[in-house]
Amino acid sequence: MTFGLIACQNTNDVKNENKGSISEDIEYKKITPSDAKERLDKEEGIILLDVRTKDEYAEKHIPNSLLISVDELENQVEEKIPDKNTTIFVYCRSGRRSRIASEKLIEMGYTDVFDLGGIINWPYETETGQV
Repeated sequence: MTFGLIACQNTNDVKNENKGSISEDIEYKKITPSDAKERLDKEEGIILLDVRTKDEYAEKHIPNSLLISVDELENQVEEKIPDKNTTIFVYCRSGRRSRIASEKLIEMGYTDVFDLGGIINWPYETETGQV
């Protein structure tokens, strides 16, 4: 009887390990401001995604950023970024919301997601104004 329980447990463990491996294949990556700036200057089609609030965006944002607050991400991102293979650099104020948003994007099937962290660490040009 004990043998049967061990055999069942091992089978379940194998199934769970396989599921974990599949979901862990795609992960978001971190990117530094200097690496992000270099890529933005050289490559086309990269989306800078600001996941802060409208007020924070109006106060200061990176030029050409798309604003979708982290709270609205799941409702709006597929409409605004339909291609799930698009390269996306995600930022917020300090890095907490960008990490959360990057995780959500991967869960939603986006495949090329980079956590840029907080705008407080962005030493390059910023601008003010509404969306």
